[in-house]
Amino acid sequence: IIRYMGEIKVRNQTEVTEFVLLGLSENPKLQLILFVIFLFIYTATMVGNLGMILLIKIEPRLHTPMYFFLSNLSFVDSSYSSSITPKMLVNLLDENKAISFNGCAAQFYFFGSFVGIECFLLAIMAYDRYVAICYPLLYSVIMSERICLMLVISAFLGGFSNAAIHTGMTFKLSFCGSNLINHFYCDTPPLLKLSCSDTYINGILIMIFSSLIVISCVLMILISYLFILVTILRMRSAEGRSKAFSTCASHLTAVTIYFGTILFMYSRPTSSYSMQQDKVVSVFYTMIIPMLNPFIYSLKNKDVKNALKKVLQRHIS
Repeated sequence: IIRYMGEIKVRNQTEVTEFVLLGLSENPKLQLILFVIFLFIYTATMVGNLGMILLIKIEPRLHTPMYFFLSNLSFVDSSYSSSITPKMLVNLLDENKAISFNGCAAQFYFFGSFVGIECFLLAIMAYDRYVAICYPLLYSVIMSERICLMLVISAFLGGFSNAAIHTGMTFKLSFCGSNLINHFYCDTPPLLKLSCSDTYINGILIMIFSSLIVISCVLMILISYLFILVTILRMRSAEGRSKAFSTCASHLTAVTIYFGTILFMYSRPTSSYSMQQDKVVSVFYTMIIPMLNPFIYSLKNKDVKNALKKVLQRHIS
């Protein structure tokens, strides 16, 4: 009888074919203000990151491994911001905030992919700085064009593969109740809350894969900078130490902001979890960081500033 009743219940449930993103606020006046703010942020993000890619491409002095990785980082930043922000901007002005099931899965996949790729790229860039400072005479041999290309391809494959696992595990679940996502994009926690399947194993496995990526990347960065610090402290020249520190400053700033936000989001105890707090942190994570990165690398990097001045002077004159 129980089995029979269970089958009737399943038949009477309607599978979800679309979701509704509730967004940050339901206040129309606040939504308009948020639209203007986020449109400005997104425009600055695209101009900054695409501008960085163009500058690195046209300026021969920036055709080095460090800037090759930076151009890929800029591409990833603009991509993962674009997987979230356009839909969010439309929803701030449109009363219909629906997103199709497949659209939600696509947004979930591409955002997860580029977030993972960014983790790998930041770790690779730390390794690049380690080789440049600790083995300067062998730098061009160790970080050859072929090796750099292989490292970037590995980062993209790792990010896309990890996101495929996350997406497959999340969207194989049954969604047969409410379709209201209490967020401004399709994220893991609100989707798992909506599922009428058992999500315990799902959540554990996703957490394991995510933790492995973050921990391995953070360890690689920490070990690289430990060796860098030891090498810098051994330098006799104050000018040499200053130059070494300056080449790492922008990367360290970007790493601290990025992984600091990730650790804050995912290392909180469940008891202190707040969806509203998560939304605010997600805004910083999905929109502010991609906007900040090109400015961090341009303001703290003499090569980028000099290349930008040279390009501007060339076009003005």
